[in-house]
Amino acid sequence: MAKIVYHLFHLISLLPWCVLYALADFEYFWVYRVVGYRRKIVRANLSSAFPEKSRDELRAIERKFYHWFCDYFFEAVKLLSISPSELRQHFHITNSSEIEECFEQGQNVGGILGHYCNWEWLSCVGYDLPDNRVVGLVYSPLHSKVFDYLFQRIRSSQPHSVLVPKHDILRALLRLRQEGKMSIFGYISDQDPKWKNIHLWLPFLHHDTGVFTGAERIMRKMNNAVYYVEMSRPRRGYYTMTYRLITKEPQKLEPNEVTRRFFAMLEETIRREPAYWLWTHNRWKRTHEEFDRRFQVVNGKVVERQQERRA
Repeated sequence: MAKIVYHLFHLISLLPWCVLYALADFEYFWVYRVVGYRRKIVRANLSSAFPEKSRDELRAIERKFYHWFCDYFFEAVKLLSISPSELRQHFHITNSSEIEECFEQGQNVGGILGHYCNWEWLSCVGYDLPDNRVVGLVYSPLHSKVFDYLFQRIRSSQPHSVLVPKHDILRALLRLRQEGKMSIFGYISDQDPKWKNIHLWLPFLHHDTGVFTGAERIMRKMNNAVYYVEMSRPRRGYYTMTYRLITKEPQKLEPNEVTRRFFAMLEETIRREPAYWLWTHNRWKRTHEEFDRRFQVVNGKVVERQQERRA
């Protein structure tokens, strides 16, 4: 079944952009106007993140978000068949030379990013690097085996890109270092962690937010140069990506400082153009107050409090 779905979407990817966006417009009407997919969550997230904005401003962001959200899927599918020359027309990377400089100095790179703009296109960053560089994507398998197979094919469709499950990333990095291969790996780090994976709370979009710190721990261990991967969308179907340096010496920073800087940069990006973040995710369903009531940190690990276990 998974291969049948993949071949179907590969055929869809061959359609011209105008047809793909016509399909996206139909999807927008159905998803937003008819079904109202997660509209309550989107509205709650937007209103709490931007309490200073009026109802009309929030609704305008909401509509623009759903338009982009429907475009996102068809733009991702397009990667299955897009040519290198067409990709270069639609996806511009402003400063790959900085990454290559790190490689030439013998330092691998970690790119930290959020669910902003079309993050699937970041599998394409290798087109602007020499052929002997490795572009790695850290991923969590999707619950649907059909769509997990599809998105694995999308994310590995570009030259030099490799997919590594999040639990295998450290082993993969060590192997590449032993083989003398220079790499840049991307870590999406704005997900909502489960209770026992919350090791840091910080302010983000008017919320006290529990966050992952795993990407930072890996990059500190490997002493990677750390860049925030920032994307923008000048117009429909076109993206610009810029590497913004966080640090080349992560081991010299205080623990969690890389993560703090990343979230500050991500919030700056979101506030500049809010519609392109993934607002359908119920990002703030876990609160700091409940965490303190139910859990405690013992020797660096999050464990349930005894009274909660007995209850």
